Amino acid sequence: MVKLKVTQRRSVIDRPKDQKATVRALGLHRIRDSVVKDDRPEIRGMIAKVRHLVDVEEVEE
Repeated sequence: MVKLKVTQRRSVIDRPKDQKATVRALGLHRIRDSVVKDDRPEIRGMIAKVRHLVDVEEVEE
């Protein structure tokens, strides 16, 4: 099963509240934090909303 490794690359300071909330909902708290999430449409949508703040790579479980 494919999973997504999401890494925060930019700060959420001076970003709209909805983008801050999305980054937090992904489980990221500071720059260079990484989380591994299931590859689901909901997660892909969240990543698309903050794609300018995060890096994404596919990893095998």
